[in-house]
Amino acid sequence: MNIGSLQLDNPTLLAPLAGITHLPVRLLAREAGCALVCTEMVSADGLAHGSRHTLPYLRSLPAEKPLAVQIFGSDPAVMAAAAAIVQDNGADVIDINFGCAVRKVVKAGAGVALMRTPQHAEALLLAVRRAVHIPLTIKIRSGWDRSGREALGIGAMAEGCGVDAVTLHPRTAAQKFSGQADWGLIAALKRRLGIPVIGNGDIRTAQDAERMMSETGCDAVMIGRSAVGYPRIFTEVNARLSGRPSPPEALEERLETMRRYVDLTVACYGEETALRLVRNRLGWFAKGLRGATTLRQAASRMESIGAALELIDAYRMTAGATQEEFSVASEARR
Repeated sequence: MNIGSLQLDNPTLLAPLAGITHLPVRLLAREAGCALVCTEMVSADGLAHGSRHTLPYLRSLPAEKPLAVQIFGSDPAVMAAAAAIVQDNGADVIDINFGCAVRKVVKAGAGVALMRTPQHAEALLLAVRRAVHIPLTIKIRSGWDRSGREALGIGAMAEGCGVDAVTLHPRTAAQKFSGQADWGLIAALKRRLGIPVIGNGDIRTAQDAERMMSETGCDAVMIGRSAVGYPRIFTEVNARLSGRPSPPEALEERLETMRRYVDLTVACYGEETALRLVRNRLGWFAKGLRGATTLRQAASRMESIGAALELIDAYRMTAGATQEEFSVASEARR
């Protein structure tokens, strides 16, 4: 599929997740076959004012390209200035957050609050569209009620402003991540728009991705929480969509993903920062595995990166896991 002038290799995207989709996670997703990765949301105010805490969010490596950078804010001029900075830093796509329902963001008139003020949202999108020439996308929710009227209206307005694609996570602002995503709304949006529609929400397996595309007609799928700690889901989705077999994951493959995450985190941030991150995040990659709780607890007490690698190497023995047991668990999640 294409997003504006950008041609993607396949219809899979990594969702922006605050505090989660940092550079090592994005690199793992790309290595697993994800066509387009996205940063966690970045403050437009911070970018426009040169905040030393915000600019590092734009750090990237050639291996993760193409890269989308998601920005959030409410002031059209500030958003336009931030978008220009993002473009100048080499992003391939700019995404604008219309979906964050965190109280602090909503109170500032950003995120899903923009879906309540379509005229203001239109001015914001037009300002950003004038400021940049690279593809521009937005990520929206159903809106503030279950009808989806706001999503359909914002989507049509965005297309009129020159937005190149719309991602829809069909949950309301109140739902946040609870309840069930209304895939029927993705289908309704696809019927209404001429630009690509990307579906997001409740994709836990390759079968889910295939079913979403079949039921809704969406052009691509965006996967978030299910890809955290399990980037292999992109390999499985692409295999299923192309009719190729995808054998169950081997235990050593999962352990290698853990090692790779540690190595990438050290390479990106240095050992001191990497240790802090790995203590909290290594457990992501053991989710659903036998002995995962023990591994997470041990990881939180690690005192060196070397200890992280030793912990991974010792996992098979400490968990008592056999390849046969692992294969059964892996097949169950497919």
